[in-house]
Order: sequence, then structure tokens, then C-alpha cells
Amino acid sequence: MFLQNWWYTTLLGVQQPASPPLTGDHEADLVVVGAGMAGICAALRAMQSGRRVMVVERNIFGGSSTGKSAGFLTPDSELELSQLMRRYGAAGAKDLWSVPVRGIELILATAQEHGFSCDLNRQDSLYLGKGSSGAEAVREEAESRSALGFESTVYSKEELPRVIGSDAYSGGIRYSETWGIDALRFAQQAKRVLLDHGVVVHESSEVVEIGDHLVRTHLGSVRAAEVIVCADKLPRSLTPHADNVFHAQTFLSISEPLGDREVMEMFPGDRFQCWDSDLVYSYFRLTGDNRLLLGGGSAPTTFSLQALQSTRVINRVVNGFRNAFPALSRVRFVQYWPGLIDTTRDLLPTVLRDEKSPWLHFVLGCVGLPWAAFCGDFAARHVLDPGNQEDHHYYHYFRPTRPFFVPLSLEGLLGKPLVFAMNNAWAKYVQVDRTT
Repeated sequence: MFLQNWWYTTLLGVQQPASPPLTGDHEADLVVVGAGMAGICAALRAMQSGRRVMVVERNIFGGSSTGKSAGFLTPDSELELSQLMRRYGAAGAKDLWSVPVRGIELILATAQEHGFSCDLNRQDSLYLGKGSSGAEAVREEAESRSALGFESTVYSKEELPRVIGSDAYSGGIRYSETWGIDALRFAQQAKRVLLDHGVVVHESSEVVEIGDHLVRTHLGSVRAAEVIVCADKLPRSLTPHADNVFHAQTFLSISEPLGDREVMEMFPGDRFQCWDSDLVYSYFRLTGDNRLLLGGGSAPTTFSLQALQSTRVINRVVNGFRNAFPALSRVRFVQYWPGLIDTTRDLLPTVLRDEKSPWLHFVLGCVGLPWAAFCGDFAARHVLDPGNQEDHHYYHYFRPTRPFFVPLSLEGLLGKPLVFAMNNAWAKYVQVDRTT
């Protein structure tokens, strides 16, 4: 394997020139900082408002977490429905589950309305249990979906080989209305839509200062009535809210194209996007050209402060997959790439209007493209027309001051990785907060 993001490979030969950096001093009604999925959806919403909108991105559109992701469009990210049920009760879980569902709808509507070519494929989700605890997790997920009236199909260990070419799992649960996507190509084509609708776009423009309605890069600035910051990996110099986010590390790899026989060995019937019940889980799906996309990591590297590029971790993930799917042991993986995923302490996003600077808005720590899509659109709607939004209550769910097991004040003693790891595990498996 060689180190290269496959999604960047898919841009080769695509005519999509980079937008120029921000230079000089400008004015706008609304500036969106960051052009990942959240920033794109915020800008797409704002472009319909008739206001002067600008997007400032330090890389290219989709060039960070969005363009490195596995492209799973499923309501699951790090929290299963049963975990939301435990924490928030039935009503709260259903309310929160609707957030990524609406995010998926936003992404699909945009891609379909504008005819995007972004490897958008309908793929049912298949959550796979490992061992006795995994079988219990599948059972809890099935009970939660049934309690909320959501359709699903449950497979026992004995039934799973009918739908997936492995006997390594103790059970599985399947549900529909989920998709796979090349999110980098989606982002680049969304840029063209924004430009065609009069939105001013600047790439290669890292923001170095935000203050008093002014966004400054190293070559220019823009003064705006409202600013929505959807950038990931923010330095604390831009906002103290950066302390609420940790950059968890994962690895992705992609195979050579699979032949028809190999596809049938893996998925005897329908194709799925899959992940397992491990705390640091593995996940996989097929792309439109029958390449196998496989990702995962390890506990030490997921919460490491050092960005790693070694093949060691992804090789372990690949070997684990080959053990689970011995019929595919000869499949070659040709590229791999690491990615840093912004996450909060309890794995839900943070969305806020800054109390000291009410013109300044933040969307932070969105794990999963659907969550990011909803939160970016949500922030823009509440900026553009705050009095006519019926979902204002999500600000309460996503507030930065919501309860956490280990407070940030202990970071100096325990270190940021341990604080976030403990809070993540607590949120997934223990936390109950039904007063939200």
C-alpha cells in the first residue's frame, strides 16, 4: 500500500479549478469559515437568502475530514440508537436520531437536484455484533428500533452467512435509507453550485484571526455582519471552544477493484455498509467501481496526540478483515490514508452562538457527514431567520456546557486524550441525561 487519499485520486482529470486565496479587504453579509460538509450546507442554505455570502477555506472544498471520510451516509456515527435511548429516553432518542436522518436528506437532495457525479450508491446499513457482548448490542439495537417504530431486519449468527460472507460475527441488524458517497467530489461540485449562485469562494485561505465582525487571513480580510465557523482542528487562538474538541485518529484503505466472484463472496445478495460492535470498530463498504473501502484503528492510536502515518495500524485492520473473510484473503489493498476526526467529549456535536459575540456562531465536533450536514444547515437557518425556526431546542442538546463525566479542568492532570477517552466511553455505555 502507498500513502495517498483515494478520494483525491478520483479528482484526477476532473475540471474543477481551485478558487483563488482571499486577498485585500472585503465586506459580506455572512462569512462561512470552513468548507467541509457543515460549511457547505451552511453556505448552500445562505445562498438562497439574497445576502452577500463568502466561504473561506484553508485547503480545498472538502479537503479535510469530509474529503478523507469513508462516505457513510447513515444516522449512526459513534452512538447507536440504543445508546441514545439509554441516555435520553425514547422521545429524546427519536428527536436526536432525526438530526442525521435530515442530514442525509439534505445531502441527497443537493446531489440529486444538481446532478452531482459523486459515487452516490444506496447501501443498507448492517451493524455487526462481535462475541456475546456484540450479540447483546444487536439485540438492544433491535429493541430500540422496534420501540420507536423503525423498521429493521435482525440476523442471528447462523443466519448472517446468507447476507455476508463471514461467520465471524455473532449477529447483525440491517436497516435501509442509507447511502455511500464520495464526499470530496460532492464538496467540489457543491463549490460550483455556490459559485454559480453568486457566492464568493476562497480556497487556500487559512483564517488566523476572528474579532469584531472581522475575519482575517494572512493575505486579506472580510468584514461581515454574521460569521459561521464550521472549520475543524481550530487552534485555541481563534476560540476557547477549541478545547471542547479532540481529534480522534482513524485509518482508511482501499483495494484494487474486486471481481464479480469476490463481490459475491462478500455480499451474496445485497451490498451493505458495515461496522462492528468493538469500541474501536472496523467498517467497510464497496465503492461504485467495486473497490473495498476498509477502515479502523486501535485504542492507543485513536486517542494519540501524535498524527501517525505508519502502515502498522491499517495492516492490523486489514489482517482482521482477512481473518473474518478468508475467501477475500488475496484481495490487495493499494492505498491507505490517515484521518483526524473532530469529536466532542460525548460524541454529539457542539453548535452555539457565542455569548460575548452574538454575531459569531460555531459548529464543532460533528462525527459523521449527516450530522455535519444538518448542523451546518441548522446554524445558517438560525442566523438568517431566527424567529421562524421550529427546532431551536437543538441548541440545548448541543450546548458546550452540557454535562460530562470528566470535566475539562482535569485535563492538566490527566491529559486531553485520557479525558476524552473516558468521556467517550461513559457517553456510549453509561451516561443517562433525560432532563435535556
